[in-house]
Amino acid sequence: MAAGIGHSHGTSDPSKGHGHAHGHSHVPVTAGAAHRGRLLIALALTGLVLLTEVVGSLVTGSLALLADAGHMATDAAGLGMALLAITIAARPPSERRTFGFARAEILAAVLNAVLLIGVGGFIFYEGIRRLVTPHGFDGWPTIVFGLVGLVANSVSLAVLLRGQAESLNVRAAFLEVMADAFGSLAVVAAAAVFLATGWEQADAVASLLIGVLILPRTWQLLREALDVLLEAAPKGVDMGQVRRHIEGLGGVEGLHDLHVWTITSGLPVLSAHVVVSQEVLDSVGYEKMLHDLQGCLGSHFDVEHCTFQLEPAGHEAHEQGLCG
Repeated sequence: MAAGIGHSHGTSDPSKGHGHAHGHSHVPVTAGAAHRGRLLIALALTGLVLLTEVVGSLVTGSLALLADAGHMATDAAGLGMALLAITIAARPPSERRTFGFARAEILAAVLNAVLLIGVGGFIFYEGIRRLVTPHGFDGWPTIVFGLVGLVANSVSLAVLLRGQAESLNVRAAFLEVMADAFGSLAVVAAAAVFLATGWEQADAVASLLIGVLILPRTWQLLREALDVLLEAAPKGVDMGQVRRHIEGLGGVEGLHDLHVWTITSGLPVLSAHVVVSQEVLDSVGYEKMLHDLQGCLGSHFDVEHCTFQLEPAGHEAHEQGLCG
């Protein structure tokens, strides 16, 4: 939570035994929504390259070019899913879905990762088959089509570069386009090797290289998206430090039910039950204590939405009795 973000409310009546602090009641615009236009540009370029490489593969007989075209097809689908997810995520919260549809972008990232893994497996299969049974292809036309793809993918990478650091949904699209750029480069290199040496297996080796470039990054993306779905602590948030900062605040006697998770990229959430001495609650009041907690976290951690429950000593045992 950046300092000054959100607001707080509470009660000065100590008999209530608790108070709350939270961020704004609406869900902020997701990180991916800010880059909708960039995704549209990347989708248009991807579609253009896809058509070019399909035609080029038919003309030249290049497997590497066809493999890259297949990857481009999944990229186009992935970019389309990313854009659809951003549209869905922009829908307002409701009584039933209090955070709205913000997680639609994370689901799109997972689906994109699954698509990429499938494409990578197919490319490996075809590459190994072509190593065993090589096929000739036309070198110079393959180089031309590969360069067209490389230029277009490079432009798409530049367009998506900023957004990939802020949104898993955009990062999924960025990784797909980056794999395409490497794939186009591999296509050009394979054609050049074939023209220089006549080694037909260069095409299959380039295809296998494309697969190697796709899978590790895709696995990392999938792990990060699943962490969000499983409500793991956000990357870069040290739970031990969060706990120490809260417990180090004057008047805090204990802390329990501390949770930090992520709704979607750019929207981390924190909730905690904070035990405060009755003397401090009586002297400074709930409102001041809540502001101090928010100021403490706001100075050190980037958590957008915080909720605190202030409790006098002994209240935790009462909660356990109610839940038992």
